[in-house]
Amino acid sequence: MGSPMGSALTTGSKGQARRSRRDLRGFLELLEQRGQLRRITAPVDPDLEVAAIADRVLALGGPALLFENVIGSPMPVAVNLLGTVERVVWSMGMEEPEELEALGERLALLQQPRPPKGLKEATRFGGLLLDLLKARPDLDLTPPCQQQVFKGAEVNLDNLPLLRPWPGDAGSVITLGLVITKDPETGVPNVGVYRLQKQSINSATVHWLSVRGGARHLRKAAALGKPLEVAVAIGVHPLLVMAAATPIPVQLSEWLFAGIYAGEGVRLARCKTVNLEVPSHSEVVLEGTITPGELGPDGPCGDHMGFYGGEEASPLVRFHCVTQRRNPVFLTTFSGRPPKEEAMLAIALNRLYTPILRQQIPEIVDFFLPMEGLSYKLAVLAIDKAYPGQAKRAAMAFWSALPQFTYTKFVVVVDKSINIRDPRQVIWAISAQVDPQRDLFVLEDTPFDSLDFASERLGLGGRLAIDATTKVGPEKRHDWGEALGRPAELEARIDGRWAELGLADLGQGEPDPALFGYTLEHVLERLAQGARGSKP
Repeated sequence: MGSPMGSALTTGSKGQARRSRRDLRGFLELLEQRGQLRRITAPVDPDLEVAAIADRVLALGGPALLFENVIGSPMPVAVNLLGTVERVVWSMGMEEPEELEALGERLALLQQPRPPKGLKEATRFGGLLLDLLKARPDLDLTPPCQQQVFKGAEVNLDNLPLLRPWPGDAGSVITLGLVITKDPETGVPNVGVYRLQKQSINSATVHWLSVRGGARHLRKAAALGKPLEVAVAIGVHPLLVMAAATPIPVQLSEWLFAGIYAGEGVRLARCKTVNLEVPSHSEVVLEGTITPGELGPDGPCGDHMGFYGGEEASPLVRFHCVTQRRNPVFLTTFSGRPPKEEAMLAIALNRLYTPILRQQIPEIVDFFLPMEGLSYKLAVLAIDKAYPGQAKRAAMAFWSALPQFTYTKFVVVVDKSINIRDPRQVIWAISAQVDPQRDLFVLEDTPFDSLDFASERLGLGGRLAIDATTKVGPEKRHDWGEALGRPAELEARIDGRWAELGLADLGQGEPDPALFGYTLEHVLERLAQGARGSKP
């Protein structure tokens, strides 16, 4: 099977991520230029095999994969495109993760806009208005996604190389499709990334949580006694996946946010049979409707918690039209215990969220969602503490700040001096600063993720905040010892004498975490380095 992307270029340079064509094929070309795409030409089964192979490669920190010979379908399958934070950053048109925070600062202005204070802030608002003008989507009258059109009896989901990732899964799934609906009252679209499970050749169940935009639109459609139109855009530029996963104000469109991400408006196409718009560069588009109250059995399905989710009655989408590009590429992923692509997305989004959180909770200096905490189940906040009880206030504010944090079980609050990305420092803060009978704060019976089987009652669970900050004022009943430290002058003098002392070969950077019993990330990094070093 020939390349769906044309010939690969042979050179790469800093800044290519910004210039790459804003479609899936352009991103695949960029990855190939940078040695981060591996083509698999051997025949591979989408039932279990593709996911098993991709899972091993991802755990090694390996490249994106393009399976060019997928059993049962003429379409190549792209997976693991966002399997490293580096590739996620490239998908955003950036080179370094730190650049994401600058973008987050602009998004924060849209989250809770307020009158600017002074000329500097006014200038920032003016720049944002220009960004919004450039970010407006426009319409493509000859969209590539409609080069081929199949309607009615021609619709057959068996023509798509849908993965069944885990042996206990009830069926094959669509995982990285943009699920697009429209508010029946306001007409504002919602773009989400929800799992769909194939039920027949022309139908699938959609699994979305009740707080998500698609579920809200379905409730409104049911109240009006109307079907809800749905479009699923598969094989879009990963930047649009990031935009769909970002928390935004309900009244704004994800297309506008995606345009801000990209620095240019998203080109959209009107669907053939439903009153919705999809990215014109999509590889495959499914068009259909949900009749309120019509449900199908969704699951069991391997999920991000590392367990199989149970069977759940979910809305049934009936598809009556499929459009696609010529020689389409099928983009997919799969869930499971981290590391997985969704965890890498969450790490990058962590950087975007930070300025948004600071806008709403000013005392937050930094926050981190560890991948091993399933990317949102545990959060570590660093605050600039100024008064008693502030850690509890920060935790409460965090839980209500963004929809993504509704289901965060654990919040650990530490001082701003703690590096929250170093588990050794966080564990020290908990061990040294916490008295469990004083510093643990539990909220009982709060709305919860139905996939969290640790909860005693599915859909209802508790939350725990741990105040690991230095205690001040009435928070303490006795004097604490003085924190150990050395004068900066002494440290600087030793730095200057390091070579004279014959210790230059030891370096002065961060020590190997494996020396202190922390092995997982270090081992993964060593494996990834070994894989890169073994390339011819």
